[in-house]
Amino acid sequence: MESRVLNFLGFHLSVPTEISPIKAANVSTPKAPVLELKFLACYLAELTLLDYGFLRFLPSLIAASAVFLATWTLDQSGHPWNPTLEYYTSYKASDLKAGVFALHDLQMNTNGCVLNAVRDKYRQDKFKSVADLSSPKPVETLF
Repeated sequence: MESRVLNFLGFHLSVPTEISPIKAANVSTPKAPVLELKFLACYLAELTLLDYGFLRFLPSLIAASAVFLATWTLDQSGHPWNPTLEYYTSYKASDLKAGVFALHDLQMNTNGCVLNAVRDKYRQDKFKSVADLSSPKPVETLF
């Protein structure tokens, strides 16, 4: 019945975007802890749900940007994007620049967003407190 009501009203439903590049990132970035990488990428992707500005990005680009930024946040010893991730996502690092910068602003909360439910959720120990992480090196140096 809910589906019929939504269809009548013209709403379109879709499934949330899975952060599928995480599987490739786990193989290509062995220094980043797997669970933290997953939680941080999911946290970053969930932050975009609260910001209308991210409607201009494809869900796949948001997912790839989240993996890019999560990998960089956890391990600055090398570039977070590599041929394996490029192959599986079809995005070059340069394609992700605008998405990564916008996502980094969300991560740093530069716009002063007061909607903190997602941040509070990922500050819990069961999510490895990834909401408290930020990259010590500027992300601008990667592009």
